[in-house]
Amino acid sequence: MREIVLDTETTGLDPNSGHKIVEIACVELKNHMPTGRHFHHYLNPQRDMPAEAFKVHGLSVEFLSAFGLFESIAGPFLDFIETSPLVIHNAGFDMKFLNYELRHAGFPALNKHPIIDTIPLARKAFPGAQVNLDALCRRFKIDLAAREKHGALLDAQLLAEVYLELKGGKQHGMVFMNNGENITGKSEILGEETAPKKLWPVRVFPLTVQEQKDHTAFMAKYPKALWHQLKND
Repeated sequence: MREIVLDTETTGLDPNSGHKIVEIACVELKNHMPTGRHFHHYLNPQRDMPAEAFKVHGLSVEFLSAFGLFESIAGPFLDFIETSPLVIHNAGFDMKFLNYELRHAGFPALNKHPIIDTIPLARKAFPGAQVNLDALCRRFKIDLAAREKHGALLDAQLLAEVYLELKGGKQHGMVFMNNGENITGKSEILGEETAPKKLWPVRVFPLTVQEQKDHTAFMAKYPKALWHQLKND
């Protein structure tokens, strides 16, 4: 199963007001594990950078002027994501910009593309709690040391970790049992040994004499019950 974790940085909140994508990043997951493949580009917005947006991601017009326009990466972007579901935090925001940019670059919008929004997943898992990316990283003890400002690639990588935790956590290995004894499993992907699984002794609860009498009296009311046949067998 292939999924793509996606994030963007923009000059503002609304593409219909002239705001543009200035950074886009995608991180590939297969079977809920990062593969190491990613798609990442800075983009020239051909406009000024509002102070509010600069405070968020720190991308200046001077820096971005050295990069191409969205139309130059639209085709490679679509080739990378293929038909794989897009995992996005607050998907409505990113998809609004992506569809706007794709249409203006001469490509069809992603209106029917499968989307997984991690905000509803987080709200369902933690009702009433903060569900921004920082809060979720802290909840799952994901290292935020490198996140001084927002960045599409870093945020996509962090979101991939958050998403995997929301889906139940990474599967690091399996523990197999052999003749009732504990053995240590080993992850085929990470090469990490897992902790042996503890076997608990079988618990036996013997019936009292009164319980046996009550049961016999009860079953006598149902002479055709399967219980009598199993007992005789």
